[in-house]
Amino acid sequence: MFNLNQQLIIERTGIFRLPAIYQWPEIAEAGGLMAYGPRYAEIYRQQVARQLVRIFRGAKPGDIPVEQPDKFELIINLKTAKEIGLVPPQSILARADAVIE
Repeated sequence: MFNLNQQLIIERTGIFRLPAIYQWPEIAEAGGLMAYGPRYAEIYRQQVARQLVRIFRGAKPGDIPVEQPDKFELIINLKTAKEIGLVPPQSILARADAVIE
């Protein structure tokens, strides 16, 4: 539901000047304020591929452990922050993996 309405959610939070932090870095790149989480492509590349290989080799799906992402990114969109009247602290900007201007 959230992925299908991603652009609508970003637009509405901007209209109401709501600061929002999203789970996927791609959403901050699409216009969201901030995001902290793994990238879609990394999840599919690392985890889904490994699990499929195990299933194709004969492992039962119930015997395969659930894996957690190992890389998280903090993305801050300064353009969106300026639009809603928010000035992120310098300490947060320094810790960000990417700052979109």
